[in-house]
Amino acid sequence: MRIGVPREIKIHEYRVGLVPASVQELVLAGHEVLVETQAGIGIGYEDARYVSAGARILPDADAVFAAADLIVKVKEPQPVECARLRPGQVLFTYLHLAADAAQAHALMASGATCIAYETVTAADGSLPLLTPMSEVAGRMSVQVGATCLQKAMGGAGVLLGGVPGVAPAKVVVIGGGVSGTHAAEMAAGLRADVTIIDRSIKRLRELDVQFGGSVKTLFSNAYNIEQAVMGADLVIGAVLVPGAAAPKLVTEAMVRKMRPGSVLVDIAIDQGGCFATSRPTTHAEPTYELYGVVHYCVTNMPGAVARTSAFALNNATLPYVKALADKGWQQAVQDDPGLAAGLNVVAGQVVHPAVARDLGLALKTA
Repeated sequence: MRIGVPREIKIHEYRVGLVPASVQELVLAGHEVLVETQAGIGIGYEDARYVSAGARILPDADAVFAAADLIVKVKEPQPVECARLRPGQVLFTYLHLAADAAQAHALMASGATCIAYETVTAADGSLPLLTPMSEVAGRMSVQVGATCLQKAMGGAGVLLGGVPGVAPAKVVVIGGGVSGTHAAEMAAGLRADVTIIDRSIKRLRELDVQFGGSVKTLFSNAYNIEQAVMGADLVIGAVLVPGAAAPKLVTEAMVRKMRPGSVLVDIAIDQGGCFATSRPTTHAEPTYELYGVVHYCVTNMPGAVARTSAFALNNATLPYVKALADKGWQQAVQDDPGLAAGLNVVAGQVVHPAVARDLGLALKTA
């Protein structure tokens, strides 16, 4: 199969769909890998590294899309990329369609088969292709949150871990999944006062054991969220409903009650965000202030640490890319129900229930 790797064009996105090591594995398996020139420059790999791995370098994205049977990317295709897709072609990347009707319609119009990393499932119900980026985003959220709390960045001038004689910052993490757990781990490691909020009592018990009681836990309801947010210096939104738009758990009224100079970091912004006052931002302009509260809502947080992120993502995606290339998408999804759960758009129709529901579109059985 001809596998195409275009250069990412979303603003300040430096990751790449396949690293040279992945290219070599696919070439050894008998496939042809076509890489757009300079696609790997953001992670420190020149074209020569891809050539030595067995790839063929093409001069531009048009050439890659025209020649490839399978397109492997990182971020959702931008409008110009959607226009390059064609019927019968397979796109494998993050899509986050539940919060992006325009992209969904563009992919439907393309006729391509579109498989989303974020809805592929494992046998235990986990999300193996979302997990590595959730780990990165969770850890990053504390770094960027700590920076935003600095006075020069618009924050209250609070040191996350405090110092002897001065209390540490209060960090509230909403969501005890992968990203929330990694955020809590980082914040607790910096000696912040950490509270995790989740709707699963079972998960809260697990977190209490995992952290040895060093973080507080709260059951998720409107009252507990409001009380915690009002007293927080940093709130990290780490809510996930697979394939669906994130619920708005922090209302505008709650944000109005927060202390001036406090910070909101919305990891869920790819799925529409879990704060009512969130709107997508970029690494070029990552924050904005509303009601005296600093908002960080970058839609591709892991892109800032592109080398780490690209390798972590490839560790997870390569087996699926290989299955799609070895078998073709129809046989691959038939053999793996978890990969079948990644199907979002097929031949002009939405085939993922959560995406269809949130966008108000007809659902077609794949």
